[in-house]
Amino acid sequence: MIDTHAHLNEIEEIDRAIQRAKDAGIRSIVAVGMDLASNLTTLDLAEQFPDMIHPAIGYHPWSISTDTIEENLEFIEDNLPKCIALGEVGIDYKIKVKKPVQWEVFSEVLSLAIRHNRPVIVHSRFSHQRSHQMVRDSGIEKAVFHWYTGSLEILEKIIDDGYYVSATPALAYSPPHQAAMKAAPIERILVETDSPVEYQGKVSEPADLIVTLSELANLKNMKSKEVQQITTSNAKYFFGL
Repeated sequence: MIDTHAHLNEIEEIDRAIQRAKDAGIRSIVAVGMDLASNLTTLDLAEQFPDMIHPAIGYHPWSISTDTIEENLEFIEDNLPKCIALGEVGIDYKIKVKKPVQWEVFSEVLSLAIRHNRPVIVHSRFSHQRSHQMVRDSGIEKAVFHWYTGSLEILEKIIDDGYYVSATPALAYSPPHQAAMKAAPIERILVETDSPVEYQGKVSEPADLIVTLSELANLKNMKSKEVQQITTSNAKYFFGL
């Protein structure tokens, strides 16, 4: 099992969290970054746990500030070759950062992903149509629309373009997320925790990937083992593991 999206830099007592993940049967974690500080920590954690943690670095829309754009992009340019993916990056229409600024940053990081031939982990909250359009128009071959809750119409376009969506423990209670994951073919779904995000008041960690898998199996009316095998295979292909 592979947790394809976790913010390990935000998790306390990381050694214990990783051991609990191993005990739960998780063999790999894709650790994502959001800005310069989290990217540095993510790379450091990948060095500490090389058999378990695979790094991705990014520049999250929540982290965008006009006076830090250049240094963040330069860091990604210099360090993306040692990572398995670009992420977390994207667009968020529920924040104060102006849309044109978000679009410009997203365009820049997508160009870096093309240049270094890396898959992209996309944040697309309330911006699913524009996020998909920009990914498609950039020529990106591999992208996953993380924690997808958008319309089924846009989901169909995402799938038609060969991209992926990811499922989280929010499948336990989120109707939009449930509808999307029910409609998406299992062969195009990655599983994740987005830890340490809180789900119904409980702070998550990579070991909670079993919740995502259980909920997805129930939603798809499939055996848990089959869902584990398919989604693990999906992740290995997507990230080149």
